[in-house]
Amino acid sequence: MTLVRDDATSLYEQLATTLRDEIERGVYEPSGKLPSEAQLSERFEVSRVTVRLALDRLSDARIVERKQGKGTFAAKQRLRHRLDVLRGLHDSIADQGARARMTLLRFEACDVPPGLLHVFADDVARCVYLERLHWVDDEPIALAQTCLLPDAATVTFEQAERMSTYEVLESVLGWRMTDADMSVTAVGAPEDVAERLGVGAHSPLLVLRRTSRLADGRTCESTVFHIRPERFDLLVHSGVEARFVG
Repeated sequence: MTLVRDDATSLYEQLATTLRDEIERGVYEPSGKLPSEAQLSERFEVSRVTVRLALDRLSDARIVERKQGKGTFAAKQRLRHRLDVLRGLHDSIADQGARARMTLLRFEACDVPPGLLHVFADDVARCVYLERLHWVDDEPIALAQTCLLPDAATVTFEQAERMSTYEVLESVLGWRMTDADMSVTAVGAPEDVAERLGVGAHSPLLVLRRTSRLADGRTCESTVFHIRPERFDLLVHSGVEARFVG
């Protein structure tokens, strides 16, 4: 596409629109990498300042992302996970059309970790522990560490690898969750988690902690998710029923 130099729309806005259209058509797949500023400047016969302004516009709109020392890339689809509904992370991702899968890293019976003893009932000393890596488009995006009530020992390896935690609890075990507490914090990635997620040690991660309960009030699962923030928006809906606090 040739830019129109006497158009009311500035050159950098025309360039941004052209690049956005090319990104949407998949021109830069599979790597997603855009040409360098110098290459774009030569192709469209504009200054590098104009190219930079166009890329700034696309970056502000989250259409591209700049990676230090690597160049500019088409931004990957941002995924949404609602915290105000009882839904598994895997199901939430898959329903947005992303290529989602899980790798089951650990699946074993063990003592309830000391930090979770207060979460479960006093008579629960053992749990079923699952550690799963969530993937989107062949990229690891979240590490989930889950403790379930010991009754979950009947769950098979194949079920634990293929189904979300909530799907396992409801469809396989027949349990009905009624509510859950969730909290979100930010941390620097511990070395072991960073290695699993393919990021540098101490890179920023979102930590989502979830504790779910059955109708009788018993805690049935507790999960800690370490999530790469560049792919996720965590959402909460607040309606007219919400209480205003001022």
